[in-house]
Amino acid sequence: MALLDILVYPDPRLRERAEPVAQVDDGLRRLVDDMLETMYEASGIGLASVQVGDPRRVVVIDVSEERSQPQVLINPEILDARGEATGEEGCLSIPGYYDDVTRAAAVTYRALDYHGEPVEGEAEGTLAVCIQHEIDHLEGRLFIDYLSELKRKRVRKRMEKRERHAAAAG
Repeated sequence: MALLDILVYPDPRLRERAEPVAQVDDGLRRLVDDMLETMYEASGIGLASVQVGDPRRVVVIDVSEERSQPQVLINPEILDARGEATGEEGCLSIPGYYDDVTRAAAVTYRALDYHGEPVEGEAEGTLAVCIQHEIDHLEGRLFIDYLSELKRKRVRKRMEKRERHAAAAG
Protein backbone atom coordinates (compact mmCIF):
# COMPACT_ATOMS: atom_id res chain seq x y z
CA MET A 1 0.00 0.00 0.00
CA ALA A 2 1.02 3.59 -0.52
CA LEU A 3 0.06 6.99 0.78
CA LEU A 4 -1.52 9.17 -1.88
CA ASP A 5 -1.35 12.96 -2.18
CA ILE A 6 -4.63 14.62 -1.24
CA LEU A 7 -5.58 17.48 -3.56
CA VAL A 8 -6.20 20.74 -1.76
CA TYR A 9 -8.79 23.36 -2.72
CA PRO A 10 -8.76 25.35 -5.01
CA ASP A 11 -7.18 22.60 -7.19
CA PRO A 12 -9.46 22.51 -10.26
CA ARG A 13 -9.46 18.69 -10.34
CA LEU A 14 -11.70 18.78 -7.26
CA ARG A 15 -14.42 20.27 -9.49
CA GLU A 16 -14.33 17.48 -12.08
CA ARG A 17 -17.12 14.92 -12.21
CA ALA A 18 -15.94 11.36 -11.66
CA GLU A 19 -16.59 8.62 -14.22
CA PRO A 20 -18.35 5.33 -13.39
CA VAL A 21 -16.15 2.32 -12.69
CA ALA A 22 -16.56 -0.21 -15.49
CA GLN A 23 -14.81 -3.11 -13.77
CA VAL A 24 -13.73 -3.89 -10.22
CA ASP A 25 -10.31 -5.52 -10.60
CA ASP A 26 -7.03 -5.82 -8.70
CA GLY A 27 -5.91 -2.38 -9.90
CA LEU A 28 -9.05 -0.74 -8.50
CA ARG A 29 -8.73 -2.69 -5.23
CA ARG A 30 -5.13 -1.42 -4.97
CA LEU A 31 -6.48 2.14 -5.31
CA VAL A 32 -9.04 1.42 -2.58
CA ASP A 33 -6.35 0.04 -0.25
CA ASP A 34 -4.18 3.11 -0.87
CA MET A 35 -7.15 5.42 -0.30
CA LEU A 36 -7.94 3.72 3.02
CA GLU A 37 -4.32 4.02 4.16
CA THR A 38 -4.28 7.68 3.10
CA MET A 39 -7.59 8.43 4.86
CA TYR A 40 -6.44 6.81 8.11
CA GLU A 41 -3.05 8.56 8.00
CA ALA A 42 -4.81 11.92 7.50
CA SER A 43 -7.26 11.18 10.37
CA GLY A 44 -10.22 11.45 8.01
CA ILE A 45 -13.51 9.56 8.09
CA GLY A 46 -14.07 9.59 4.33
CA LEU A 47 -12.16 10.05 1.10
CA ALA A 48 -13.30 10.19 -2.51
CA SER A 49 -11.08 9.10 -5.40
CA VAL A 50 -11.19 12.55 -6.99
CA GLN A 51 -9.47 13.90 -3.88
CA VAL A 52 -6.41 11.82 -4.77
CA GLY A 53 -6.55 12.67 -8.46
CA ASP A 54 -8.33 9.53 -9.69
CA PRO A 55 -11.34 10.26 -11.92
CA ARG A 56 -13.34 7.09 -11.04
CA ARG A 57 -16.39 6.92 -8.76
CA VAL A 58 -14.85 5.40 -5.62
CA VAL A 59 -15.41 6.33 -1.97
CA VAL A 60 -13.93 4.95 1.25
CA ILE A 61 -15.45 5.64 4.67
CA ASP A 62 -14.83 4.62 8.26
CA VAL A 63 -16.86 6.41 10.92
CA SER A 64 -16.19 3.81 13.64
CA GLU A 65 -14.55 4.91 16.90
CA GLU A 66 -11.91 2.19 16.57
CA ARG A 67 -11.21 2.98 12.90
CA SER A 68 -11.81 -0.70 12.18
CA GLN A 69 -14.94 -0.75 9.99
CA PRO A 70 -13.92 0.49 6.54
CA GLN A 71 -16.64 0.76 3.93
CA VAL A 72 -15.97 0.84 0.21
CA LEU A 73 -18.57 2.34 -2.12
CA ILE A 74 -17.91 2.01 -5.85
CA ASN A 75 -20.32 3.85 -8.18
CA PRO A 76 -22.37 4.97 -5.15
CA GLU A 77 -25.76 6.56 -5.50
CA ILE A 78 -28.34 7.84 -3.06
CA LEU A 79 -31.73 6.26 -3.65
CA ASP A 80 -33.64 8.17 -0.98
CA ALA A 81 -32.89 11.04 1.39
CA ARG A 82 -35.03 11.85 4.42
CA GLY A 83 -35.18 14.52 7.08
CA GLU A 84 -32.78 17.32 7.69
CA ALA A 85 -29.77 17.71 9.97
CA THR A 86 -27.26 20.51 10.42
CA GLY A 87 -23.79 19.80 11.70
CA GLU A 88 -20.18 20.86 11.45
CA GLU A 89 -18.25 19.47 8.50
CA GLY A 90 -14.64 19.57 7.45
CA CYS A 91 -12.75 18.12 4.51
CA LEU A 92 -9.29 16.66 3.93
CA SER A 93 -9.12 18.83 0.79
CA ILE A 94 -9.85 22.00 2.79
CA PRO A 95 -7.59 21.47 5.80
CA GLY A 96 -8.28 23.45 8.93
CA TYR A 97 -11.68 24.80 7.90
CA TYR A 98 -14.99 23.67 9.41
CA ASP A 99 -18.50 25.03 9.11
CA ASP A 100 -22.12 24.02 9.58
CA VAL A 101 -23.85 22.34 6.64
CA THR A 102 -27.45 21.17 6.35
CA ARG A 103 -27.97 17.76 4.71
CA ALA A 104 -30.43 14.90 4.76
CA ALA A 105 -30.57 13.20 8.17
CA ALA A 106 -30.88 9.71 6.67
CA VAL A 107 -30.19 8.13 3.29
CA THR A 108 -30.71 4.89 1.45
CA TYR A 109 -27.80 4.13 -0.86
CA ARG A 110 -26.61 1.60 -3.41
CA ALA A 111 -23.08 0.81 -4.60
CA LEU A 112 -20.62 -1.95 -5.38
CA ASP A 113 -18.34 -3.19 -2.61
CA TYR A 114 -14.59 -3.99 -2.59
CA HIS A 115 -15.25 -7.19 -4.55
CA GLY A 116 -17.64 -5.62 -7.05
CA GLU A 117 -20.73 -7.08 -5.37
CA PRO A 118 -23.87 -4.92 -5.17
CA VAL A 119 -24.72 -3.52 -1.74
CA GLU A 120 -27.60 -1.43 -0.48
CA GLY A 121 -27.84 0.21 2.88
CA GLU A 122 -29.51 2.67 5.18
CA ALA A 123 -27.49 5.30 6.98
CA GLU A 124 -28.21 8.05 9.44
CA GLY A 125 -26.18 10.43 11.55
CA THR A 126 -22.48 10.76 10.80
CA LEU A 127 -22.49 7.94 8.25
CA ALA A 128 -25.32 9.56 6.27
CA VAL A 129 -23.52 12.90 6.27
CA CYS A 130 -20.24 11.28 5.21
CA ILE A 131 -21.87 9.38 2.34
CA GLN A 132 -23.48 12.59 1.05
CA HIS A 133 -20.23 14.55 1.46
CA GLU A 134 -18.16 11.96 -0.44
CA ILE A 135 -20.72 11.52 -3.24
CA ASP A 136 -20.70 15.31 -3.60
CA HIS A 137 -16.96 15.04 -4.29
CA LEU A 138 -17.69 12.59 -7.11
CA GLU A 139 -20.00 15.23 -8.59
CA GLY A 140 -17.38 17.99 -8.32
CA ARG A 141 -19.05 19.65 -5.31
CA LEU A 142 -17.42 20.63 -2.03
CA PHE A 143 -19.06 21.18 1.33
CA ILE A 144 -18.24 24.89 1.07
CA ASP A 145 -20.65 25.08 -1.89
CA TYR A 146 -23.44 24.91 0.73
CA LEU A 147 -22.12 28.07 2.42
CA SER A 148 -22.70 31.73 1.58
CA GLU A 149 -20.68 33.32 -1.22
CA LEU A 150 -18.84 35.46 1.33
CA LYS A 151 -17.72 32.40 3.31
CA ARG A 152 -16.65 30.60 0.12
CA LYS A 153 -14.52 33.60 -0.89
CA ARG A 154 -12.89 33.67 2.54
CA VAL A 155 -12.07 29.96 2.34
CA ARG A 156 -10.61 30.35 -1.13
CA LYS A 157 -8.39 33.24 0.00
CA ARG A 158 -7.27 31.27 3.04
CA MET A 159 -6.40 28.22 0.92
CA GLU A 160 -4.59 30.31 -1.71
CA LYS A 161 -2.55 31.97 1.05
CA ARG A 162 -1.73 28.55 2.50
CA GLU A 163 -0.64 27.39 -0.96
CA ARG A 164 1.64 30.43 -1.40
CA HIS A 165 3.27 29.84 1.98
CA ALA A 166 3.80 26.17 1.19
CA ALA A 167 5.37 27.04 -2.16
CA ALA A 168 7.65 29.64 -0.56
CA ALA A 169 8.76 27.17 2.13
CA GLY A 170 9.04 24.34 -0.33
